[in-house]
Amino acid sequence: MKRKIIITAAIFGALAVIAGAFGAHGLQGLLTPKYLDVWHTAVQYQFYHVFALLFLAIIVKENNKAVNACYCLFTLGIIFFSGSLYLLSCIKLLGWDWLIFMGPITPIGGLLFIAGWIVLAITAFRNKIN
Repeated sequence: MKRKIIITAAIFGALAVIAGAFGAHGLQGLLTPKYLDVWHTAVQYQFYHVFALLFLAIIVKENNKAVNACYCLFTLGIIFFSGSLYLLSCIKLLGWDWLIFMGPITPIGGLLFIAGWIVLAITAFRNKIN
């Protein structure tokens, strides 16, 4: 479990660095300031939840259902929240107006993040982190 969490965090961390650099250098001048800000928000939240995953790897000692739930919620949150924002920020650049359907997926990712944090808090409150 710990190894899986660390590998996932490392992959998402590397992708966040790449996305951040690409947004700062590759998309400068191609996206409006509004869409660059959307891109930046995606990178920020991806990094926040990479750190959350790394924290999970530190606290898990054995297969724990609650920690596994947090892992799944944070991972899916990154994919839904940050992934949809990356795509939405590039709609005009790609010419893929059909991507507008991704708009409602962003809040689902946010809800997954919130659920992950709530599960983590409840688990810690019940002292079930071992």
